[in-house]
Amino acid sequence: MTAILSLTVNGEPRRAAPGSIADLVRSLDLEPTKVAVERNGEIVPRSTLANVPIAEGDVLEIVHFVGGGQTDVTDLNEDTWTVAGRTFRSRLIVGTGKYKDFEQNAAAVEASGAEIVTVAVRRVNVSDPKAPMLTDYIDPKKITYLPNTAGCFTAEDAIRTLRLAREAGGWDLVKLEVLGEARTLYPNMIETIRATEVLAKEGFLPMVYCVDDPIAAKQLEDAGAVAVMPLGAPIGSGLGIQNRVTVRLIVEGAKVPVLVDAGVGTASEAAVAMELGCDGVLMNTAIAEAKDPIRMARAMKLAVQAGRDAYLAGRMQTRKYADPSSPLAGLI
Repeated sequence: MTAILSLTVNGEPRRAAPGSIADLVRSLDLEPTKVAVERNGEIVPRSTLANVPIAEGDVLEIVHFVGGGQTDVTDLNEDTWTVAGRTFRSRLIVGTGKYKDFEQNAAAVEASGAEIVTVAVRRVNVSDPKAPMLTDYIDPKKITYLPNTAGCFTAEDAIRTLRLAREAGGWDLVKLEVLGEARTLYPNMIETIRATEVLAKEGFLPMVYCVDDPIAAKQLEDAGAVAVMPLGAPIGSGLGIQNRVTVRLIVEGAKVPVLVDAGVGTASEAAVAMELGCDGVLMNTAIAEAKDPIRMARAMKLAVQAGRDAYLAGRMQTRKYADPSSPLAGLI
């Protein structure tokens, strides 16, 4: 028999069956997307309500807006997303390669509003140990570093790289990519899944680059991926999202965040990724190789925000024929 939990909800004692905070909210005939919840003195991000279980003795405050008319508009400043228990406001992740120098890279990160940057793990230049380093320009105390395994073609190389990254900076949230060949830079999914399993068992939290295949995405999730990152098109190609259908299927089936990784070339393509329901977009070349990287970084920031807002708004239905905006009746 399922034990009933004793809670305090909005100052009153209440008993509820075990489940998530979202389940509790629904049992009160409320919509989780239209309330804010504080649990034991800490705000629970709305995007995680379905994943956070209630526990015996929890004290919850559930609030919403009243008066002044009704609206379903979501404040994008509060529209956060969470990966492996870490919450971010910006849904844009940017890389740190291909810029002319660290100074330009740092300026682009600032213009993009990104809170996460991917960083490659490379050997220290022992011949010039005082040479400038990325950490001199992008403070890892202010911006989350996401070590990645760019350039790794086997599970063993990727695992070794991330073990070194954790030793160097204590990072456990990492980006895993295991490439199949140099020409297409497509992921080798057999090696990728194998590496994901090993890393997850070692306590890593891998966000994983993968093919745009809903079956492969599910296999990664089962293997321990904390986020799946299907490619939109080959890395560095700027071709945009080539298969919207499969990306949308991945979004619909995933229980972890989904981010488009690779292939975005311009702002409209970043907006498309967000309109498909993705939790975020990762890009490097699209910004770094723009004629004006700083301006492009700003454009990408706005595009991701616009695409997310459009997704939340819910687009109109498509029709086969015209439908006039103004009524035809009463024409002069």
